[in-house]
Amino acid sequence: MTFLAIDVGNTRLKWALYQAPNPGAALLDHGAEFLEHVDKLAEGAWANLHAPQRMLGCIVAGDAIKRRVEEQMEIWDVSTQWVVASVAEAGLTNGYDFPARLGADRWVAMIGAWHRSLAQGPARPMVVVMVGTAVTVEAIDATGRFLGGLILPGHGIMLRALESGTAGLHVPTGEVREFPTNTSDALTSGGTYAIAGAVERMVQHVRAHCGAEPHCIMTGGAGWKMAPSMSAPFELVDNLIFDGLLEMASRRFAS
Repeated sequence: MTFLAIDVGNTRLKWALYQAPNPGAALLDHGAEFLEHVDKLAEGAWANLHAPQRMLGCIVAGDAIKRRVEEQMEIWDVSTQWVVASVAEAGLTNGYDFPARLGADRWVAMIGAWHRSLAQGPARPMVVVMVGTAVTVEAIDATGRFLGGLILPGHGIMLRALESGTAGLHVPTGEVREFPTNTSDALTSGGTYAIAGAVERMVQHVRAHCGAEPHCIMTGGAGWKMAPSMSAPFELVDNLIFDGLLEMASRRFAS
């Protein structure tokens, strides 16, 4: 039973075709497309793809993009299913005030992180960070309850805000330095340390609340940029949302 996992973020659509809707299933093919080019998928990357029998997707880009993606999937006879955060799923409990309003990407990533941590040993509290267009920092206790999380702008949004609100800051991307001595490095370092500071504050909150050191996982397209600047140890994971979709699909499509 081939399975197509789709992750539609704010900038790109990422997809992966697996041999089955189960964690650890063989990856048959994968790819990514910028949102402005999703209308080319049916005639491009998906044209010769083995038809999926099941599909589960995570989308934050809005209904217009979702309709465009679904139109591309009409080349196959497969029902489209999109994740909406719920009160509980796949061993995780949603502590949001209004569970369905939690971003699907956040929910799926936490499920992926939770099961990844369980595969390594006993349950423990967690901090899950996604670094992309926006940055999210989630807290999970050792029972699998999502305690709450932070949302803050990613590097690009921070830089564009400074450029639009300040004179003379249209400069090339710099390097992360402890003591920046030029404007490019000052901007890049400022954004990086702002994100690092938010993450490290959440680690402190979880440590104090749970009385244990959290297992920290970081993912997202810009995760590799942040990892060297973190004081707490983090496990860097490439495709946490796909991990979560596989966990959810193994339960939703169980025969």
